Amino acid sequence: MKNMKIGIIGTGAIGSILAEKFAQAGHGVKVTNTREMSELEKIADSLGATAATIQEVVKDVDAIIFSMPFNAYKDLPKNLLKEVPQDVVVMDTSNYYPFRDGEIIELEQLSESEYISKILDRPIVKVFNNMLEGTLKHKGKPAGSLARVAISIAGDNPEHKKVVAQLVDVTGFDTVDGGSLSESWRQQPGTPAYCTELNEAELKQALANAEKGKAPAIRDFIMDNLRKLDSWPSYEEILAGNRLHEMGIRE
Repeated sequence: MKNMKIGIIGTGAIGSILAEKFAQAGHGVKVTNTREMSELEKIADSLGATAATIQEVVKDVDAIIFSMPFNAYKDLPKNLLKEVPQDVVVMDTSNYYPFRDGEIIELEQLSESEYISKILDRPIVKVFNNMLEGTLKHKGKPAGSLARVAISIAGDNPEHKKVVAQLVDVTGFDTVDGGSLSESWRQQPGTPAYCTELNEAELKQALANAEKGKAPAIRDFIMDNLRKLDSWPSYEEILAGNRLHEMGIRE
């Protein structure tokens, strides 16, 4: 694919890894976060990216990635994307956790990304939310590799989803079409497709097996157990736990 100009809002675990991978692949990357510019510049430099303000990061780009805590979206500047052309691809990597984000009644009727789309007043593509930091950082493989991990893409614009699939490929992963944005609940926390490191065929089956009514309870059950531990488990332990729970095994 041609080199792109990408703006990334958020330099947490996922946002920073994506910035570094895209920069290494030759894409032009701008990043922003809520820190002072002097500190942001150091972070950006370490990632091979350019530091930008929240207003600058969405200007003159081909794609925008929002990689922030779910409860931070409501604090974004109003009309942030108003002047951004409609052909710019907008992605959301976030996940909703009530213990951190508070209870949001609208999510009883909307998928998480439909809710974010309303806040942004913009069609978006849900991607990179259903993989652990360790997966994104360490499990990428060249296209065509055996046992390549796949991730799901959900959205309503087929052309935007094609661009996103190309970007995912750059990071070392296959993609599966997760359907429309209203179907993106199938890759939310508590579903079989969420952070379980599946290949393409396995992921397609996991998306099909998702049960909407059960996902929130499984999500909360897993997180409650994790939060009771004396120390946060390793990436490998979280992955193993997710796989067990999504297979229907309960401790």
